[in-house]
Amino acid sequence: MQCLHFTPPNLTGNTLLLCYRGQFPPKRTYIFTRFGKSHYIIGQGKQWEESINGRNGSGFREEACAAETIPLPIFVCTVLGLEEGKECIIVGTLYKHMKLKPSILDEYSKERSVSPLVQRHNFTHQDDNLVLEDESGRVKLNSCLLFPSTYVTGNIVALHGKETSAGEFLVEDVLEPGLPQQIERPIQLGEDKYVVFISGLSVGRSSSNPLQFQLFVDHITGHLGDEKEQNVAAQVVQVVIAGNSIEVPHGLLNGQNLGSKDQSKLFEPIKELDIMLTQIAASIPLDIMPGSSDPANFSLPQQPLHRCLFPGSSAYNTFRSCTNPHCFELENIRFLGTSGQNIDDLGKYSKANNNIEFMERTLRWRHLAPTAPNTLGCYPFTDRDPFYVETCPHVYFVGNQDKYESRLIKGSEGQMVMLICIPRFAETGVTVVLNIRNFECHVLSFDTQIHS
Repeated sequence: MQCLHFTPPNLTGNTLLLCYRGQFPPKRTYIFTRFGKSHYIIGQGKQWEESINGRNGSGFREEACAAETIPLPIFVCTVLGLEEGKECIIVGTLYKHMKLKPSILDEYSKERSVSPLVQRHNFTHQDDNLVLEDESGRVKLNSCLLFPSTYVTGNIVALHGKETSAGEFLVEDVLEPGLPQQIERPIQLGEDKYVVFISGLSVGRSSSNPLQFQLFVDHITGHLGDEKEQNVAAQVVQVVIAGNSIEVPHGLLNGQNLGSKDQSKLFEPIKELDIMLTQIAASIPLDIMPGSSDPANFSLPQQPLHRCLFPGSSAYNTFRSCTNPHCFELENIRFLGTSGQNIDDLGKYSKANNNIEFMERTLRWRHLAPTAPNTLGCYPFTDRDPFYVETCPHVYFVGNQDKYESRLIKGSEGQMVMLICIPRFAETGVTVVLNIRNFECHVLSFDTQIHS
């Protein structure tokens, strides 16, 4: 379920909430009013039907124009109720027709083909088009405001426009949920406090460098660096490992029974990771999230890695095995993050200038995984949507990205969110440090050179 929740100016005291569960609530009238370029719900139900039906159309329009405080209402209708040339608002789910979207038939033809098909990293095409669907039907959208490369199947939107003679819906304005309400951020923390983010350790990979990770552990625990760096390390209050901590050799996971030698190869990376995490948990609170390569369930939301995998680090109460996505609060600052699967999947079926832009879209759409379950595996929840963003976080992080990026975005109601892309440590040797006092970010880079 996704919700559109807005508070328009000069209309305080109204409860403005539009929920969409795949079926639009029947026999209910929604009224939108226009402020600038945005539409807002100003009422619903019988009282609005009676107040409008009690006036004739011309009288209502004259009163609205004269008073300039009662805008001309635009009614929400279903796709089946569209009339040619009549201005209205439709609410529903976007579906994107994609020419290059993979299918099981492509996999079958690949097996029978002499020459292998080219693997694509992005499936968007200039001929892609958008369709809006509700419980009554679907209609093709025609607009220069809705770019198919920006949206994905599963987005919930409200569209203002009218039906054309060709049977398409000409979109004149788009209403997205926008950033949700945010709890007030602490005005002054007094002293610097740091949260360290790391992802993509890939312990067990043949190319991984255990000395690089050991340097990181020694640094944040205060065993490396000069006095200034040790003072910073002493102010680290949380370490977050955002997925893909372990990488098991793919040759071992072939469905066959494993011998004792192969079993030791399977468990060795986990044992090595536990030794490292024990050193961190002995002095600093530590959260570890599962990722796509970790021994956890495939479908989102991923459940915590079992504590029996970490007999050493789980002995400390500072160690927490968490879910993916992960949400927590620290000093009244709300953190929300994933291990990167949601952003990686958005990058396959839509386009953006960078991954930070993908992150911003998920917040403004109020949904962490808009492509699930269409192209991203997720558990089939029936009573709630675990990816729906009810309250706006202060920090939104995503792990296992190609490079470090950060951006501070602002909402229309004063929300401020720090977006952070965490690079893969095994490939870049980079970790991200956030000062929660002033939201300043910097990176720590670790590198080792072994001379023969």
